[in-house]
Amino acid sequence: IENPKHIEIQIIADEFGNCVYLGERDCSIQRRHQKLIEESPSTVLDPIIREKMGQVAVAAAKAVNYVNAGTIEFLFDKQRNFYFLEMNTRLQVEHPVTELVTRIDLVKEQILVASGQPLSFTQNDIPFCGHAIECRINAEDVFNGFLPDTGTITFLQEPHGNGVRVDSGISINSEVTVHFDPMLAKLITYGKNRTEAIEKMSRALKNYIIQGVKTNIPFH
Repeated sequence: IENPKHIEIQIIADEFGNCVYLGERDCSIQRRHQKLIEESPSTVLDPIIREKMGQVAVAAAKAVNYVNAGTIEFLFDKQRNFYFLEMNTRLQVEHPVTELVTRIDLVKEQILVASGQPLSFTQNDIPFCGHAIECRINAEDVFNGFLPDTGTITFLQEPHGNGVRVDSGISINSEVTVHFDPMLAKLITYGKNRTEAIEKMSRALKNYIIQGVKTNIPFH
């Protein structure tokens, strides 16, 4: 498949047979098969193919009596065909972009499902509005072959403002070691359209300062 897109569909299902899809995330921007940037909605899907992929994802989850939040991942080709890649049976790193465009708290909903509650919404209740982008912030030396970097966080300035969200795992004096994944945080921006989300992301990256370890912020 030449120049495929990596499109994933977020689903969530309860133990009462209810299962819905919450749109897609485009995760095509990757390095060494690791996602770097994710966004929702995708620029290559139209409402018809989005609904078709969503229905396939729900059918796949129901076929195995799945209960939980989960993601069905697909490859999408130039002829607009899509092919099953894998299912991640968990809430994924990039779930914030879906939360922003659907205004649904997936973490809360997952806990409710796990406690035996039915979904608090149906497929028709899910709004899709605006555009969201996530950049994964990793401890990597982008000027030295993307080698993982370690050290102690000596200074931290996180961006903020309307439509800017930071899900972070670090603070000042946090130690970044070789024993864990190099991801430090996730930077997510939301706008009324893709252009606005990109502009907010550009500003947020310029205002995101981490000292003590090298990061991939310059690369983003």
